[in-house]
Amino acid sequence: MAKFEEQLKGLEGIVDKLEKGELPLEESIKLFEEGVKLSEACKQELEAAEGRVEVLLKQKSGGMKAEPFLEDE
Repeated sequence: MAKFEEQLKGLEGIVDKLEKGELPLEESIKLFEEGVKLSEACKQELEAAEGRVEVLLKQKSGGMKAEPFLEDE
């Protein structure tokens, strides 16, 4: 399983646990913090994928050709 899918599955598990409302406050806060980190990691993965797609779409040669994606662009 790819990194993004693993992170998303972990985030979904955290949401399920929190939605049940059966956890002590301290454990809920720890899970929430972990969920925020996973959410940010998923966001970064999606932004990187979007950047790669944009590179493909901007090809001037008329055909689509993969190019290295530079994070600083």
